[in-house]
Amino acid sequence: MTFFSGEQLSEVDLIVDAVYAGYKTERGGIADPLVPLAGVSRQGGFRYRGSKERPTLLVLTSNLAEPEWPDQLDETTGTFTYYGDNRHPGRLLHDTPRFGNQLLRQIFDWSHLGQRHLVPPILVFTTEASGRTFRFRGLAVPGSPALAATEDLVALWKTSEGQRFQNYKAVFTILDEAVIARSWIHAAGRGDASAAAAPGAWKAWMASGGVRPLMAPRSVLIRTKLEQQPTTPADEALIEVIRQRYKANPYGFEACAGALTRLLLPDVSRLDLTRPWRDGGRDGIGCLRIGRGPASIEVDFALEAKCYGSNNAVGVREVSRLISRIKHREFGILVTTSYVDRQAYQEVTDDGHPVILVAAQDIVGLLHAAELRAPAQVAAWLDGITRSG
Repeated sequence: MTFFSGEQLSEVDLIVDAVYAGYKTERGGIADPLVPLAGVSRQGGFRYRGSKERPTLLVLTSNLAEPEWPDQLDETTGTFTYYGDNRHPGRLLHDTPRFGNQLLRQIFDWSHLGQRHLVPPILVFTTEASGRTFRFRGLAVPGSPALAATEDLVALWKTSEGQRFQNYKAVFTILDEAVIARSWIHAAGRGDASAAAAPGAWKAWMASGGVRPLMAPRSVLIRTKLEQQPTTPADEALIEVIRQRYKANPYGFEACAGALTRLLLPDVSRLDLTRPWRDGGRDGIGCLRIGRGPASIEVDFALEAKCYGSNNAVGVREVSRLISRIKHREFGILVTTSYVDRQAYQEVTDDGHPVILVAAQDIVGLLHAAELRAPAQVAAWLDGITRSG
């Protein structure tokens, strides 16, 4: 890991995944590293140079850990999802103290209208665990090659304290640039983002709108028990609602697993739950539509669901059972409220079986994405599944 601090901060380049740490001042405080790094203000997740009408440089920071506003960086595709700064009721969408949502609307409007020369460079940082320490994630531009212009900036409604309000969900793309030169950061801050030191991917985007994402395909991954389990008591409580609902009715969990599968794969066109088998399992069989309209195709899949306690792992027997029922050109989905043990996980990955393993932590992520963040909300959602099942 590359690490910078102190006097280095005003001189070093920005390196993807390098860590830039705060340091002690003469008065005993901790200096914010983003001030010497980019010349922006000391506070907020949304910082800029220039004016709100014409920003010259924009810095976005996130801890990637807000359950209500789940910013997300997908390293495999280079996609960064960021939520605006109207995160509490009481204000209109663009009426925020740091003008964050107003700036989001403006830079996406410029991008959509082809006025890319007005869009400031966007530097993305995520916070580290200790103090004022940030990891540089890359240089970003508004939008994504996978989304239409109507989908990359969306105003979402939320309800909090009995009040409804709106906030933006913005999608950016991290450009394929490993190092951002210090000289260009200075030039961009002065309003000259087209300087000679500008990164090549930035120049290409400015010229034509073409995006070269920083994609990092993951290596074969065998997750540990800890990595498959909820990381907070609040998330564990969501999984426990599901476990308690179906502990006396294991067959009922298949309907829940089917609903979770639809959250995971929104283009599922058909999902049928079959009758219980004598060995205690119950398969789901479905189709996933790939593509759009007449050009789409359907791929069959088999579903296996296991409602287990946190210390009861899904083992080789259960995984092999699913694999044995996958036919040629099909894939499998295994959903569990627990985790998959190492031997079974390794069997899937080493042999390249087309199986999606959805563990407890994955279920938490699906629930959060569906705005189900409290036990009562999950319980009500399960009630709806029971009624429709």
